[in-house]
Amino acid sequence: MSKAANLPQQLDHMLRQAVALQQNGAFTEAEELYREILELRPRHFDALQLLGALALQAGRLQEGVELLSKALAINAKQAPIHSNLAYALNALQRFDEALASADRALALQSGFPDALNNRGNALAGLSRPLDALGSFDRAIALMPDFASAWNNRACVLRDLGRPADALASCDHALALQPNYPDAWSNRGNALSDLNRPDDAERSYRRALELAPAFADAWNNLGLTQIDLNQHAQALSSYERALAVNPTAAETHWNESLCLLQMGQLEAGWRKYEWRWERSRIKSGRRNFAEPLWRGDFSIEGKTILLHAEQGLGDTLQFCRYAALVSTLGAKVVLEVPSELMRLTATLEGVDQLIEAGQPLPPFDCHCPLLSLPLAFKTRLDTIPSATPYLFADAEAAHRWHERIHAQADGQLKVGLVWAGGNRPHVAELRKNDARRSMTFERFAPLLDVPDVQFFSLQKGPAAQQLADSEWRARVIDYTEELGDFADTAALVVNLDLVISVDTSTAHLAGALDKPVWILNRFDTCWRWLLERTDTPWYPCARLFRQPALGDWDSVMQAARGALDALSGAVSATHFHGD
Repeated sequence: MSKAANLPQQLDHMLRQAVALQQNGAFTEAEELYREILELRPRHFDALQLLGALALQAGRLQEGVELLSKALAINAKQAPIHSNLAYALNALQRFDEALASADRALALQSGFPDALNNRGNALAGLSRPLDALGSFDRAIALMPDFASAWNNRACVLRDLGRPADALASCDHALALQPNYPDAWSNRGNALSDLNRPDDAERSYRRALELAPAFADAWNNLGLTQIDLNQHAQALSSYERALAVNPTAAETHWNESLCLLQMGQLEAGWRKYEWRWERSRIKSGRRNFAEPLWRGDFSIEGKTILLHAEQGLGDTLQFCRYAALVSTLGAKVVLEVPSELMRLTATLEGVDQLIEAGQPLPPFDCHCPLLSLPLAFKTRLDTIPSATPYLFADAEAAHRWHERIHAQADGQLKVGLVWAGGNRPHVAELRKNDARRSMTFERFAPLLDVPDVQFFSLQKGPAAQQLADSEWRARVIDYTEELGDFADTAALVVNLDLVISVDTSTAHLAGALDKPVWILNRFDTCWRWLLERTDTPWYPCARLFRQPALGDWDSVMQAARGALDALSGAVSATHFHGD
């Protein structure tokens, strides 16, 4: 009888002891005591929630979630526990549930900075950066020295395309907490967005001094080393990141891009398969019952579905593999976006063309287009580089021929593209789009080269820059008449040259075997390799590379010199096109 009566006292004593141990950093001993309490009383509220908090501290997130949920089933009125649960659910990327838990904490205690911070992280995870910013700002208003809220706020400011504000927010966090590795790493990210790779590298190095096993900082350091043209060092940074976190899809992916840039194609293609594990691309993965073919079994007599993925330029570049697949004895079904339907109808080796979104015929196996180089073990010297492999409609090309020659007889006919697509909702693409594109005004050095008639091939919002420019009279603009890539192809085959930033029109010109000058950013896309002025993918392409991040002036000077020389040669022979 006395034993049962003493149990509450005994449990209180054990709990006080466990809390003292936990406060003194003796976590293992504290944990043992909490577990003993729970053996004696499985629904002991304090032991459940404190052991839950310990599990979170130790990184055992799932266990922490279960313990905190049990505690809340006993007493749901404790705001801090709802907030801790939100923290754990965020860490598990269960953002919807995390948001609900943070909101429950705030319903119980409206001015609770910790819950506002966890709510902000949940909203950021749900791709609601503006709402997240509001939540972090409320947390900071209540608690101005809340370093992690300043740091998290920096992340969403980057997502909102405000890198200078993100940098200031990191600096605020670091003023409060100078040895805060996450804030140093995020500071590096903001500096990278601002095209300040040397400063970014110093910030990542500081993060890694403080936390040598910080996988994200190693990964981001690798990205900045690419911006500094230090590819071998980038590979070793990615290796350090993967030693800590072997399943980090982003790091495997970054490593693949680096290997491909360096021309190490076979290793690069293998790693490139990690793209399907990336959170941004995962959702686009096709889950067919039919097996994925990567060159690992015979497809003779079988029907294979080749499906487009990623951008239009990727599809134009890699659809060339259809002919190789066909030579293995397979019947090839090719699925492409509507803009490419008419053009890819001219591709060799395709038995059936399907517009993306339409019902698919039966097939035995499938392969995404950018896995085909892996399937064929493509090396630099085995890239299928015969062009043209796409063709303009002869009748449409002839109609353009008459119009263009009436406008530009005896002059060099040059198409221009100054901006790639703009995808502002995806942070990594936003950065690439900004880096690969320029304004139409940047083309000014080319526009006064004599004996050249320019034609705009620019589509999308950036096309408006021509209409607003004082140079508009130098450029004939028929782009309103170009509805799809077959229309553009019929115009392009009548030009002598296309000058383009790294965008789908450059691939179109290359696939049509038209001379194309690609104006390329310093942190080049992997497909253009490093330090080459030619490309094994398109024999008729010439690369004009930035010598440093953002240096378009040098690129335009070089292109200007080359165009001068070409136009001089043309006027000397009074070239009349084809």
